[in-house]
Amino acid sequence: MGFRETEEQIALRKAVAELGKRYGHDYTAPLARKREPLTELWNETGRSGFLGLNLPEEYGGGGAGMYELAIVGEELNAAGCGLLMMVVSPAICGTIIGRYGSPEQKQHWLPGIADGSTIMAFGITEPDAGSNSHNITTTARRDGTDWVLNGRKIYVSGVDHAQAVLIVARTEDAKTGRLKPALFALPTDTPGFEYTAIDMDVVMPDKQFLLFLDDVRLPADALIGDEDAALAQLFAGLNPERIMAAAGSTGMGRYALDRAVAYANQREVWGKPIGTHQGLSHPLAKAKVELELAKLMMQKAASLYDSGDDMGAGEAANMAKYAAAEASIACVDQAVQTHGGNGLAHEYGLGNLLIGARVARIAPVSREMILNFVAQFSLGLPKSY
Repeated sequence: MGFRETEEQIALRKAVAELGKRYGHDYTAPLARKREPLTELWNETGRSGFLGLNLPEEYGGGGAGMYELAIVGEELNAAGCGLLMMVVSPAICGTIIGRYGSPEQKQHWLPGIADGSTIMAFGITEPDAGSNSHNITTTARRDGTDWVLNGRKIYVSGVDHAQAVLIVARTEDAKTGRLKPALFALPTDTPGFEYTAIDMDVVMPDKQFLLFLDDVRLPADALIGDEDAALAQLFAGLNPERIMAAAGSTGMGRYALDRAVAYANQREVWGKPIGTHQGLSHPLAKAKVELELAKLMMQKAASLYDSGDDMGAGEAANMAKYAAAEASIACVDQAVQTHGGNGLAHEYGLGNLLIGARVARIAPVSREMILNFVAQFSLGLPKSY
């Protein structure tokens, strides 16, 4: 990993920033208030080849890595028009299928995920399992050559405009009676599969859903990878999820800081810009420092992941997600404070970010679970849960 991006990465960053600038807050805000997806932006991002940068070229992807996909996520968020489903469809689902799917599964799913014509959601969290993915109760049992799934999932993003959901279920071991995790690609039009939207206070384009699986019958080839290695396969998709979450938070922090600095330079009180006062300039400078440190950890995580260092990437990805969430919250809070009352006015595009940035402390994994991970695996402390 170097501290200077390659010419290709710089060009990518510039191209995505230009795309984001053409959409931005003015495009995103009205759709978010109506809870409607950013379809036009999603489609153009896909046509431009940005959605599938991390996927294999032979299946329509860009053949690049998580570093490049994180650039896309960061720059779109920095323009005020982040795409949540990038974290899910290409980063989690595309990565898992790309690494563990059969050639037929890759050919079926990856080209559409790469160009955005197929969106795949991800269902792991359950009402009674929460962060404990080892304790999920959604089950998959064999019936001849088919699989039959039953269970519930909660807080699944974007199901209403997804063509499929990658479901984390558990299979029953006939010899021991124990349940083991397995991953299934479930088309959203499958009989027995239903979903309902969760009423959320967060103003965002993508809705959250509760899923119901009642005797959902899937063919044998819906199982992704090896049913006996699904835990490893699952975590192979969670490191990219954390990297992309960190990239999104970093971009959101940049968006807030940019607006705060612009306002502090042009807003005058007592005959001079408010940015001349250390009561505002120092908190903004501190937020900038913290954001840059978080970005470095996100870039480290992406570089380690792309080099094949899954262990190192896991530690760095968790730290990056934690640091970026905290830095983004600080940036947004200080940007609102810099604007005073205008920070809560819709035209300035900051008020809703007070909740939006806060989400990153909870999802896709809470900061408490990240601290548990760091305490146990980075520091060698006893397991606390």
